[in-house]
Amino acid sequence: MDKLEFPLPGSDARITAFRYGTPGARPKAYLQAGLHADEFPGMLALHLLRGMLERAGDRITGEIVILPQANPLGLEQHPNGFLYGRHDSASGQNFNRGYPDLAPALADLPLGPDAAQNVAMVRDAMGAALAAMQPETALDAMRHRLMVLAHDADLVLDLHADNQALPHMYTGTPLWPDAQDIAAEIDARAVLLAEVSGGNPFDEALSGPWWALARARPEAAVPSACLAATLELGSNDDVDLRLAEDQAAALYRILERRGMIEGNPGRLPGALCEATPLTAMAQVKAPAGGLIAYHRQLGDTLRAGEVVATIIDPLGTSVEVTAETDGILFARHSQPYAWPGKVIGKIAGASDLAHRRGLLLTD
Repeated sequence: MDKLEFPLPGSDARITAFRYGTPGARPKAYLQAGLHADEFPGMLALHLLRGMLERAGDRITGEIVILPQANPLGLEQHPNGFLYGRHDSASGQNFNRGYPDLAPALADLPLGPDAAQNVAMVRDAMGAALAAMQPETALDAMRHRLMVLAHDADLVLDLHADNQALPHMYTGTPLWPDAQDIAAEIDARAVLLAEVSGGNPFDEALSGPWWALARARPEAAVPSACLAATLELGSNDDVDLRLAEDQAAALYRILERRGMIEGNPGRLPGALCEATPLTAMAQVKAPAGGLIAYHRQLGDTLRAGEVVATIIDPLGTSVEVTAETDGILFARHSQPYAWPGKVIGKIAGASDLAHRRGLLLTD
């Protein structure tokens, strides 16, 4: 195990990465947690996974890079005794948006029919493009360093958690069904697929250039050589040792199934859901301000028109909030107070919603 430290300019913060296996060996896996620094379950899961990897020793066949806390800047943001880690306090930017677009650096590569040669060429070009960048702020330097560490990985798992949620997963449409084993291992109750979700989040910045290049260069052999996914491991504040042990074991089995570690992961669990388009996911928004009284629980299957919650104005009237699509309620908000437009729930539906275009993720 190698411990790698990367100071961020303009800040006392530093990124810490742990590397297992042989540097440069294949296949390469990159796992990080805490990109939104106030989402905690993944941090504990990766802490426990590190111990498992240390015990694995020579059974690690490739290279595995682990960042239990990928966002040291967000961890410094705790005014008034509360950690705020979703947005950068200096710029207001979401820590999981605005990653470099590497696709333009790949446009003129002399690609041919040999997929392995093309993959090596693309990864070299990505590395050169990143090496030429000169980040000016600590936030951009952090984004840049994470991309440098992950850009050449075969597998990238970005561990998050939602406000109050069941385990679920976001990944690129071209990566499905190849990513089915990942969804099954984490007991995902929703799998949301999109090619472009908007804002260039971390996982899409790594996997998206591959399918964009394949579409632009149909004469060349361009595989999706980076399977990147965002894994939402439940609710933000679910820091529980027993749950984290199960999550770390699931991540270890994923690495075994994908050839990063020698071993027998056992039979793959059955899938708990079908994958659905992100454009079919309904964001349940409050039409007014007031207290949120939920009528439905996480995991409930809803029909369009059914009441999800009532918004109660303590000084006035109440209004019901209904589901706009059939599907499973997989996320809610833990703070039971709303204002107009606040997202108070998410429903994984199967049919595209006409208004779900452009920026598809909650900022």
